Parts: sequence; C-alpha cells; structure tokens
Amino acid sequence: MDRKILTKCPVSCFADEIDVSVDKQIALLQELGIGWIEFRSGDGKGVADYTEKEAEMLMSRLSANGIRISAVGSPIGKIDITQDFEPHFETYRHIVELAGILDTSFIRMFSFFMPEGEEPDKFRDEVMRRMDRMVEYAAGRNVVLLHENEKGIYGDSAARCLDLMKLFYGDHFRCTFDFANFVQCGQDTLEAYEMLRPYISYIHVKDALRENGDVVPAGAGDGNVAEILNRLDEEGYAGFLSLEPHLADFAGLKSLEKEVKERGRTDGEEAFCTAYRALEKLLG
Repeated sequence: MDRKILTKCPVSCFADEIDVSVDKQIALLQELGIGWIEFRSGDGKGVADYTEKEAEMLMSRLSANGIRISAVGSPIGKIDITQDFEPHFETYRHIVELAGILDTSFIRMFSFFMPEGEEPDKFRDEVMRRMDRMVEYAAGRNVVLLHENEKGIYGDSAARCLDLMKLFYGDHFRCTFDFANFVQCGQDTLEAYEMLRPYISYIHVKDALRENGDVVPAGAGDGNVAEILNRLDEEGYAGFLSLEPHLADFAGLKSLEKEVKERGRTDGEEAFCTAYRALEKLLG
C-alpha cells in the first residue's frame, strides 16, 4: 500500500490479550502509543463482574496513564436463545451503568447463540423481542449498542446482520464489522461489507483463513482486510479500528520465539505486537 489510509481513525484494542494484568496492559499500550482500549476484562475479572466502585478505580488508573475506553467489550447477547433472558437483562442494565462510569457510550454486544442443528429463523421472533427491549433501554440511557457478527449467533451471516439493522439501526443500535468472524462462518467479507456498509460504525481488526478458520495477522488471511479498509477510507469512515489479535495460538508465533526472549516479552505480548505491526502495515 503506497499511501496512508484511515488517518483519522483512532486505534483501539482488546488489551486483555496482552496479559490479564491491567498494569501490564497499560505498559505495552504506552510502549506502542495506543491510547484506547475496548475493555473486556482485566485483573482476572470480566467487565460484567466489575462493581461500580471497581470500575471507578479502573477508570482512574487508565486516565492517569492517558488511556481511554472506546467501548465496553461486553458479553451481552452471548447466551443461548433458549436461556432465561431476565437474569441476563439485569446484567445488561449493570453494563449500561458501567459504560457511564467508563466514559463511553458504546457497548459491544451479540444476538444470542442458536441451538446446534436448528434453523436460526425458527428463533427470529424471540431474538427480535429481546433486541427490541435492549435497544429501547439503550435509547433511554443514551448508549449505543454495537452488534458484532459472532460465530453461531443469530447475526453471524451478513443477511441476518442486515435483518437486525433494518429493524433497529439508529442512534442506539449499529454494526460492528468483524472480518475473521465472517470468514469463519463461510461468509464472503466483500459481500458482507457491501450489504452492511451504511450501518457500520465500528471495526474489529482480525483476519482468518477460510480453509481452517485459523486467526492470522490482518492482511494474511481471507478477510479482504486491505480492500475493505481502502473502501472504508474512500467512504470517509472515521470510527474506531479495534485490534482483537486472537493470535496467542497462532502457529507462526513460534518463529518469533527468539525475538520474544530478546525483548523479554511473553507470548501474549509478542502476539499482540505482531497483530499491531500488521495493522500498521495495512494503514501505510
């Protein structure tokens, strides 16, 4: 790529892939010059398990080190559609409160796991009922739900993501586009991009191989990452690019063992650096 693209897009990340320790996350982020995180977990606790007081303490630590939160990487909607929704909705209410403390209006979420072997359309009405309730609640509290195309949920294909967007897209419900998840579902990412383009407000940067679903550095897989980033740039996208490496078990990482030892980094830290360097290369 012979030009810089998406220069106005802030880079965020899932820093818990660096290490479980928030202090270690902060240290590497400062080394790399990354000022945003999509907070999913830290110090051994998932974000949904943080108390409001713990969230306040976390926010103080991050702010003191120049790091802000781009979105809450919540587990909302990542339960079976057949599970009781009421306890999950209470978790959702708690996440909404935490978002305010963490100074972000964005909450990453999903559209419920489908029973294995069942047609997703069979559960569409229940999915939409739950989503409608969550979007209505979000609207009353000025937060934005960012639906991610996770494997095995109702909205894992571009067509069903579009179904959700046509019903709920607006100030409080938008689309997170994840390259690797689409590849792993057998969904062509260029087709998905063209279908969802008007609704995309957030990008998860990771790539995967079609043949086996393995996650690889961005641009090294079948997600058409470079092409889609170029199209986003041409369309004036200025939202977050959130790095989600998923490379801890990446086979190619073994070739970096010498570098890991020389720099004193753990596998998680080096995997994160590998993912970040791949993104930097794509951005020119």
